[in-house]
Parts: sequence; structure tokens; C-alpha cells
Amino acid sequence: MKITSIGVRNFRLLKDFRIHLEDQLSVVIGKNNTGKTSLLVALGKFLASGVHRRLSFDDISTDKRASIRNLLTAESTVPDDQILFSVGLELTIKYDDTDDLSSVAKLITNLDPEDTRIVLDFCYELVGKRLNDLSNKWIDGGGGDVDAADAFLRQNLVEALGKLRRRSKSTVDGGYDIDLDTERLSLDDVIAFKCVSARRDVTNKDTDQTLSAQAARLYRLLSKNSGNEGPVEAFKNKLREADDTFSTAYADIFKDLITKVHDFGGVRVGESAIKIASTLRHRDILSGNTTVMYEQADYDLPEHYNGLGYMNLISMIFEVDLLMKEFRKPQAGDGAALSLLFVEEPEAHTHPQMQYVFIRNIQKLLTTAGESLPSLQTVLSTHSAHIVAQAEFDSIKYLQRSAQQVQAHNLRELEGHFSGDEVEERRFRFLKQYLTLHRAELFFADKVVLIEGDTERILLPAMMRKLDQAGVPENVAPLLSQNVSVVEVGAHSQIYEKFIDFLGLRTLIITDIDSGYEENINEKKVSRHCCPDDTGAAFTSNSSLLFYHGKERTDLDYFVNLGPKGKTCAKQDGVWKSATNGSVYTAYQTKEAGYHGRSFEDAFFSLNEDLLQLGHDRFPSLTKKWYDKFMADEITPLEFAEQAVNSKPSLAIEVLLNSEISASGHAYSNWKTPAYIEEGLKWLRGDCDA
Repeated sequence: MKITSIGVRNFRLLKDFRIHLEDQLSVVIGKNNTGKTSLLVALGKFLASGVHRRLSFDDISTDKRASIRNLLTAESTVPDDQILFSVGLELTIKYDDTDDLSSVAKLITNLDPEDTRIVLDFCYELVGKRLNDLSNKWIDGGGGDVDAADAFLRQNLVEALGKLRRRSKSTVDGGYDIDLDTERLSLDDVIAFKCVSARRDVTNKDTDQTLSAQAARLYRLLSKNSGNEGPVEAFKNKLREADDTFSTAYADIFKDLITKVHDFGGVRVGESAIKIASTLRHRDILSGNTTVMYEQADYDLPEHYNGLGYMNLISMIFEVDLLMKEFRKPQAGDGAALSLLFVEEPEAHTHPQMQYVFIRNIQKLLTTAGESLPSLQTVLSTHSAHIVAQAEFDSIKYLQRSAQQVQAHNLRELEGHFSGDEVEERRFRFLKQYLTLHRAELFFADKVVLIEGDTERILLPAMMRKLDQAGVPENVAPLLSQNVSVVEVGAHSQIYEKFIDFLGLRTLIITDIDSGYEENINEKKVSRHCCPDDTGAAFTSNSSLLFYHGKERTDLDYFVNLGPKGKTCAKQDGVWKSATNGSVYTAYQTKEAGYHGRSFEDAFFSLNEDLLQLGHDRFPSLTKKWYDKFMADEITPLEFAEQAVNSKPSLAIEVLLNSEISASGHAYSNWKTPAYIEEGLKWLRGDCDA
């Protein structure tokens, strides 16, 4: 029996949200403010008990608050029994013939043997009668403007929602719901929810006893477990022996005091005779009297001497182990039919290597726990690309926010976007391995730049800085302060098209126009490189450009004449094509200062001859013979780029090493960024949307 999905409605950003869970571990990822914490809070609000369940006004989605305000201030009333909105949580549970259904039998609403689902719904509802009562109260109070209405709702709306409604919803049309409160059905034996919050009370102050306190809690649970009678009884015997020893010592320590009390006398003989005895309680002895130590260089040091990363890691291990034992209810001998554990942002205070260690070992810990607690499911939320890199690809749930709504994408669904032929399957396998092992940070990026080679990879941060230093439009964040991931893809950016479309990433593709022509040599057609404006230039061989614009190899003129607005692309009916306000921008060489480059290097050289004037000794990656020819204007930038460059990474580093700072403090001031790259970076920064 497992929870297959969690639905949340009208709770903060989660307005119509559903996430599908794996049988064991689900890794929930996403950028900041995409609802990861809201999901945890919603689970706590609706599944926990006591004060933690209390709904607040700020928990209600903002657009629902606005619609209720409009209804509140309207002159007309609504039908008393009309449900205007609800805020709640929905759990879908799947069972099979092998499950023990004794604890959930009363929740099953459909006896069809083919339907093996239970849908539990927890919600607060606003019905027409309560809204009409609110409206009357609002009018009686004198009404007011929008701000007054908002303040009135803040004080009164939550109360008007009434008590939490819990029910098992019908899974078929026309079926019936089971009201858990009316039927007096408890969920204690059905589902247990616990969490390890990101707000862990772990410090390395002298007064911190976090681990020691956890050890005391762990003992209290272990002492109730029927499998630990021997060690616990031995511990109690040692305490009784200690009591005798301490009582003898107390008699000597407090001898004078006991004598004075005895001599004071009483109404009857012996009435004031006392003794002080030791009564150590085994459940209390660990609290405040136990220190977790760690070993270093043959010495034992107290827990707060350890680094925060290790403190956090050890504390989580303690906490998870504690919660596993609480799930099992050792005093009863078993646990709830379903156990749900939420671990929030385990990467706090830990360096990347420790994050790798954590995710590998937490999966082992949960697997071991699952052997004795088969109902256990774990949700782990994280911002760590290192944790994602070690997670199973199919376990990843990507939360994406758009238009004030959050959606959960199951990465296992991405495979369905690839057709069944061998090429597509190979692309998916590559993408799956590459993303998790090498480029997991893409999951946390707001924007991505796909580049071809080492030169662009090394120089791109400098180009971004140059652009920001030149000025940033109002209401636009500097590019270097935005969450941008740069990925080197060679000439294969089209491999990523399904992924960037799946996640809706704003993507800049920096590539080459790769223009050329063909000639017959010995009755064979041979492709030759040339610049787009050279006589005979006939096609572009760049497969990425052709793919994203839906064009043929012979459409070189289309790309040469395409303006900036036409370079954005969107996927329509399964095909990429040029589209205004598309999410993908294709940047490639354009004519600049009378020259139209074919590749990055020749476009860069054509603009930056002054930089090369510093001398060949400053650029040893360039062949001296071809360097001299270029400086003497004997060859074109294209010939120079193709003949002189021995190492593209070395060339890029040499450009940075020879960069200068201007009098105004601007870095990289003695060279220019090719216009096509600057154009693409402005689009990526958001200048076009300002």
C-alpha cells in the first residue's frame, strides 16, 4: 500500500498542484520560491494535530483572497449551500491484494475489485451561508475600501471557514463520500507523517546539546521496544547499584544536617528522623547527563567542537532513526498502514563532498528501515545539484513556477517525449546520464546558455561582466546576478530541446553560422568553408540552427537576413520554428564592421586586431607565421582562425591575461564582444522585455 500522489489546492502558491510519489524515495527540486516548503507546511497543517494544524489567513492563495473580497463587497448574496472555494490536501492511496486492509477497510468507497484506490481529502471550505454572514457583518461595521476589506478578511475569514473537513472521497462518478468525523473514524492507524525540517536547531555553541538530547529521546523509544529488555534491565540494575553507592555517600555528606533535623525533635519520638537517598530514574538519566563525544587524534571531544556540517549530518541521522522508531509505535508492536517522512534541505552547512555522502547513505538507511517498515515513503527536498547528481533520475520531481502557479514535473515522464526509434532512445540515455552526473545545476537555473566550445565557455563570464558594466536597463537585474547556467554542448544543442521545452527554461544558444559551398573534385562533392557574404556561399551546415528554425540546409539567406526579433524560437505542434516571444534565442555571427564571420574566432579576430597588436609573445597559442600574415593583412580573419589557432582554451586564457582595466574601472576594456553574442546576452538578461 502506497501513496501515489499528493494534491494541494489554494494553499499559498500551490493552487492546483499535484505531485506523484515514488514507492520509496522522491527527490523534490526546484528554484527558490517554487513551493517546496509550502508542500511540507501543507502536509503538516492537514496531517498533524493540535496547534500545527491551525490554518492562517496567509496560507490562502492570494487570488482566492481577492475573489472572496469581491464577493464580500458585492451587493448580491450567494446560495447558502454553494461551496465558493476550499483550501486543502488530497492523498491518493493505491493498494493491492497482498496488503492488509484492516486499517483502511472503512475508507474504501468503491467495491469494484478493479478499483484499488482510496482518496483522502482534508479541506476547509467557504460556503455561501458563511460568506453571507460575513457580508452582513462587514456592512454592519460600515464597510470601507479595498484595504479595509482585506483587513476585515484577515481577522474573520479563517474563522468563517469552519472546522477541518476530513473525508474519503468517492473514486467513481455518482459514488458517495465517507465523512470521517461523522463516522468517528480515526486516521492514526492509517497514516503517520513526520518531518525533518530545514530549520534544525544545530549550532556549535558551547551550550549546544542537540545530539545529546536526541540520544535521550532515542533511549526512551528503545526502552519501550520489546526487543531491548535485556540491555534496558541491565541498565536499570546498574542504576540500582549506583543508588546504593550514592545513598551511602549522601549519609556522610549530609550527616550534620540530618543530625540537626533529628535533634530538633517532634511531637513523637523519631518523628523528625530523615535520610537522603539516591533515586535515579532510568528515563531521565540521559537528559542533561549525557554528552555525545567524537574522536580526534586519540582524544574524545564534546559534540559542539565539531563543525556545523558534521553536526548537521549526525543530527539528521539521529533524527531519521528516531522517526523510524516512532513510526513503528514500539509500545503497540506495529505502526500505521502508511508512513510518510519529509526531509527538508539536508544540504545545510555541508560541503559538496558531504552532500554526495549523505544522499548515498540516506538511501541505504531508508532501504534498511523499509525492510521492517515496508509502508515507508520518503520525500526529500533540496537545492543541491550534488544531491541530485546522486539521485535516481526517475525519482526527481521538478517544481516549476509560472503565472503565479506551481506545477510538478516527474522526470520519468520525460522519456515519453522521445519516440521509440534507436536514435531517440540513445539521445534520452545520454541526456539522462549527462544531466544527473554532470549538469544537475540546470534543474536550479532560471536561464541557460548552450555554447559550442571551450573558447566561449572561458570568455562568456567576462562578456557578461562587460555587458553589465556598460549599463543595465531600469527594472532589469544585472546578468551576473541572475541564475544562469552555462553548458558546453558542441554542435548538439538540439539534443537538449525536449528537456528545455519540458522545463520551460529560457535558453540562449550561441552557435556558428557555419556557412560554406560545395565543389566537385574528382567527381566527388567536397564541402568548403567560406563566410556568408563570400561569392558562392550556398548553405549552412549548422544542424542546431536548421533544427530550431525548421529550415533546410540550403536556407543560408534566411539566416543572413533574419533580424533579432526573428531569432527567438518556440515549439508549436511538436516543431520548433521562429516565433515572437519564444523561449529559445539563436545567436550566430552577423555582419559587423564590414565583415561577416563564420565562427567565433574569426568574428573575434576581425574586431580585435588592436588587442593582437600587443605582440605574438602575448599570444603563444597562435602560430607565428600565420600571426604575421594576419597582422600584415595578407589573410582574412577566417583563414587566420582556421590556420593559426593551436589551442582554443589557451587562446581564451591569453585574451583574459592580456585584458586591461579602463580609467573608469571597467574590466576587459581593450577588446570587444562580437555583436551577435552581445545581442543574445541582452535578450537573456531581459532587456527586450523591459
